[in-house]
Amino acid sequence: MTKIDTSEPEQVLPTPSHTVGPFYGYALPFPGGPDIAPVGHPDTITLQGYVRDGEGNALPDAFLELWGPDPEGNLPQVDGSIRRDPATGGYVGRNGVEFTGWGRVQTDANGHWYARTLRPGARGGNAPYLSVCVFARGLLVHLFTRIYFPADEAALAADPLLARLPRERRDTLIARPQADGTYRFDVRLQGEGETVFLEFT
Repeated sequence: MTKIDTSEPEQVLPTPSHTVGPFYGYALPFPGGPDIAPVGHPDTITLQGYVRDGEGNALPDAFLELWGPDPEGNLPQVDGSIRRDPATGGYVGRNGVEFTGWGRVQTDANGHWYARTLRPGARGGNAPYLSVCVFARGLLVHLFTRIYFPADEAALAADPLLARLPRERRDTLIARPQADGTYRFDVRLQGEGETVFLEFT
């Protein structure tokens, strides 16, 4: 066995990084995860899109978490997203009444995702947005981004984050209305059209 003196960095050979998983299908998805809005709520909107890698390929095993305020801009302070039976520990689903503002969704075999939620209200001088956390293969650390909604140009331009971005980068954070009434938001992890990701320090 050859011993290497690790106190001398030039003698230490580099090793490849490793990722394990993803194992999202085991414990993280739950029934009703994308159904954030209470059933029948009049302000429900549907978001949908794809998660793509640097080459533009859709990822069938990515995972998104979404958080957002209610239509008045208030952050929900209620439980009810993942309720369990106290006796069996089994999942009993959302209560169908409370808006928790939180959901979790996995992409399907085609890399597509969707969520039903309430259109968020503006808060703190920002244009209305949802916070998003992205988990995907090859990521050692999850990524954070936002989904803004089309509004008048002045509201988007005045948003503190969007105002700091060039127009083409800013557009990667804005959901687009579709003919079927949904909003389209694709997440691009790298390459041309890469989504703007945020770093929290």
